[in-house]
Amino acid sequence: MENIIRLIQAFAKKLNRRINLMEVCGTHTVAIFKHGIRSLLPENIKLLSGPGCPVCVTPIEDIDRFLYIASQPDVIITTFGDMMRVPGSNGSLYKAKAEGADIRMVYSPLDALKIAAENKEKKVVFFAVGFETTSPLIAATISEAERQNIPNFYIYSVHKLVPPALEALANTEELKLDGFILPGHVSTIIGSKVYEFIPSKYKKACVISGFDADDILNSIAMLLKQIIENEAKVEIQYTDAVKPEGNKKARDFINIYFATCDSNWRGIGIIKESGLKLKNEFSHRDASSVFDIPLINSKEPPGCKCGLVLRGLIIPPQCPLFAKICTPENPVGACMVSSEGSCAAYYKYGQS
Repeated sequence: MENIIRLIQAFAKKLNRRINLMEVCGTHTVAIFKHGIRSLLPENIKLLSGPGCPVCVTPIEDIDRFLYIASQPDVIITTFGDMMRVPGSNGSLYKAKAEGADIRMVYSPLDALKIAAENKEKKVVFFAVGFETTSPLIAATISEAERQNIPNFYIYSVHKLVPPALEALANTEELKLDGFILPGHVSTIIGSKVYEFIPSKYKKACVISGFDADDILNSIAMLLKQIIENEAKVEIQYTDAVKPEGNKKARDFINIYFATCDSNWRGIGIIKESGLKLKNEFSHRDASSVFDIPLINSKEPPGCKCGLVLRGLIIPPQCPLFAKICTPENPVGACMVSSEGSCAAYYKYGQS
């Protein structure tokens, strides 16, 4: 590790200006804090945390719409644990459960499908949250629901796609980004080729990184070398898991059941073709189609700067609510809820 730190220091000295690198993976964000990587870097090398937490980027209106579904009769709500505590305009799934809604935490959408098979008189709805890493499993669950003829299983999809969000960030002049630490897990599915528009169109350096300290530091050195040589490209540091073509079978499976759609990202807004919705032939599995959800006037919590944090424009301690009103025990914004959220990482590990 000492050798790579010395190399980074030498590169930083050559550059002699501020360099902004953004990681766009929640697992990377946590690893950077856990290993104190920021404290190991020269002063002119800055790491910014982007929208790499799928729980965090789910907009408040989707939370409110899902809470409406939870309030309907003969409905069982199933979700991953992180979503239970994300605040909507007037409460959370935890609050709804305390008030009598049938809401169950599951570890897999296949668990939700089992619940549907065991409760045929109920509508069982799974909150489908995640990036390209989780969508193949959701597709597999839809496939099983069709194969087993379980008609009472539905999903509410808020799935997000990473590359369109990267383009939105690359277009944000305020960030003055020089490069991206690209997500490892997502890239095992989509590969590296899909990112080639970033260096070719925006001249930003890109490296797909692994997750331990050496991986991340090596990725930073690779990015700095690209910047020094003025040769922006996509490189794979995480070669054990990521191939240029990704996992074609997983992508093909997603494409059977899902189509791309415009999607709203908390803090960023609508990004074209950045979400996944069920194809028309599977709309009978789409909770948005099955339930008559009224127009809901969703409101962000007063004073919460989660959106600016997700865009990398501020760091969590710059939010007036951080560690005062907003804590992991009493989260005001989604970034404090998930273990992958920037605010939760800052709160747990400090600014290291």
